[in-house]
Amino acid sequence: MTQLTTCIWYDHTAEEAANFYASVLPGSRVIAVHKTPSDTPSQKAGDVITVDFEVAGQKFIGLNGGPMFPQTEAVSFMLFTEDQEETDRLWNAIVAHGGKGRACGWWKDKR
Repeated sequence: MTQLTTCIWYDHTAEEAANFYASVLPGSRVIAVHKTPSDTPSQKAGDVITVDFEVAGQKFIGLNGGPMFPQTEAVSFMLFTEDQEETDRLWNAIVAHGGKGRACGWWKDKR
């Protein structure tokens, strides 16, 4: 069976991002952390290379690819909340951890 999983490129913060999402977003968890078996041009043996995680039940792979492709708002998570209280809780968690609030409920995560 073919399966599609979204890969998100990080500048060596994939594990941090996955752990953060798992701590604040309902239905989110870190599934697995994969480390490089040997040195590569950009990483040392034992460094985290990919992280399998879920955000609100959707699977993702975080790739520690380096600074070549910085994230932009061109790709976003869209979460539907039950009420304003839930929206405020998520907003505050993201802003408290270095993110930035935007107009109309948009957030920019620091990762």
